[in-house]
Amino acid sequence: MSESSGGNSGGHGSGGAGSGGRGGRGGGGKRDSSQRNAQGRERNRSSQRSFTGNAPSQRTRRADPARLVAFEVLRAVAAEDAYANLVLPARIRHHGLDKRDAGFATELSYGALRGQGTYDAILARCVDRPLDQLDLAILDALRIGTHQLLAMRVPAHAALDQTVGLARAVIGAGPSALINAVLRKVTAHSLDEWLELLVSGESDETKVASLRYAHPEWIVRAMRQSLVAHGRSAAEINDLLEADNAAPVVNLVALPGLGNLDEAIEGGATPGVLVEGSALSSGGDLGRLASVRNGSTRVQDVGSQLVARAMAAVDLGPRLESGAGSGTGGEAWLDLCAGPGGKAALLGALANASGATLLANEPAPHRAKLVSQALSAVPRDVWRVRTGDGREVGTEQPESFDRVLVDVPCSGLGALRRRPESRWRRTPKDLADLGPLQRDLLRSALDAVRPGGVVAYVTCSPHPAETTAVVADVLRKRDDLELLDAGAALDSVSLPGSLGAGHESTAQLWPHIHSTDAMFLALIRKKI
Repeated sequence: MSESSGGNSGGHGSGGAGSGGRGGRGGGGKRDSSQRNAQGRERNRSSQRSFTGNAPSQRTRRADPARLVAFEVLRAVAAEDAYANLVLPARIRHHGLDKRDAGFATELSYGALRGQGTYDAILARCVDRPLDQLDLAILDALRIGTHQLLAMRVPAHAALDQTVGLARAVIGAGPSALINAVLRKVTAHSLDEWLELLVSGESDETKVASLRYAHPEWIVRAMRQSLVAHGRSAAEINDLLEADNAAPVVNLVALPGLGNLDEAIEGGATPGVLVEGSALSSGGDLGRLASVRNGSTRVQDVGSQLVARAMAAVDLGPRLESGAGSGTGGEAWLDLCAGPGGKAALLGALANASGATLLANEPAPHRAKLVSQALSAVPRDVWRVRTGDGREVGTEQPESFDRVLVDVPCSGLGALRRRPESRWRRTPKDLADLGPLQRDLLRSALDAVRPGGVVAYVTCSPHPAETTAVVADVLRKRDDLELLDAGAALDSVSLPGSLGAGHESTAQLWPHIHSTDAMFLALIRKKI
């Protein structure tokens, strides 16, 4: 299950808006020629001269705040199994970075995390020992330096000087000397030259793609398999991997009937092109918007918006009053895996507009609190939050809901552009481990929906083991279910122009085609 993350993130090979400026500030400019003699040596300086931030003694011994933030993010990810999109905003606030420096820190953090596999392959050729023998803090500093040198508009001298200064300040003088020596070797080639060296003589296309696009080999194979499983060409794999490395634009949604995007658009956001009530923002401090602060406008990937709207818009025909429901005469909706609450908030607003009610279920108490907070902009009599195991809802409340969204826990392979660390954290075992839970949750949702009602099975992963295989396994054992045309349902709630996401009744969105997370949707109706 995935909700979109806010903020800008830098892609492999991109330069953040502030990167040039950070390089200039960090590395200083050329020295004034008047301070050198005919032999090129510096003249004695007056004892009256005051040292500035550009003086060597200072710029190599202090941790530049933006780079320090990036280093702290990488350390939290490696040492605490943290998520970068959660750690980064807190560290930016802690260090009081302005917009420019925050952009630089974001690009550096996300870029170093995304490119980790490729950067480690490069560093392995520059370090005189196996990388797994390096202290992890040193390795994180090397990754930060390598990203600046190879993929940002930071002058090489500034990237070297500031990374060594960071290391000296937070790791120690000894490691800083090693880092300086290794990064000087990195500067011997451009990124393109390094990539050619890494893939030279390699005939395995998967290994080549893994190095060029910084994805583990198993994910390259999984994504190629996923493309084919959803009716696309395996030849699109490089485009898909490249899209994973592009900085995603921040997607906004105005809760229908409760919010609007006027303030966001006045602040520079542009109307979304895929679904009404959405906008694209260049980032910045979205918390300055009153509508974001009060929850009527939210950060949410447009793919998540589309699948929620598609479920809410399915024509169910005559409602069976005996199918339980809300007790108010309107429909009863269920979000079975609601945390952290993005889709629940949108569903709550849609339910409010249509006279329905929403039950949002979340097993983890702290995430259930987040769901309540996300729903705070929706009238209180429309929704309630249940804290409990979603696998039990079907038994406890059978045939009680008209519409059920089950956005199951998944590998998150469809959101790698927003979760840069996930590609190195996930393993093929995760797919096998999650499968039984996904099937149990879908069965519970199908038990909870009334005859004539619809269940939307959603994942933020395109992998067939988490998508079509789960749906096929569950439907194979029952004769009271039918698949609806999910592609047509998505088209019906999108702005004019077919998304082309449908294949054999299910639908799959793609970063390289739709500029969304790779959301999967199956719509299952329980027969009357």
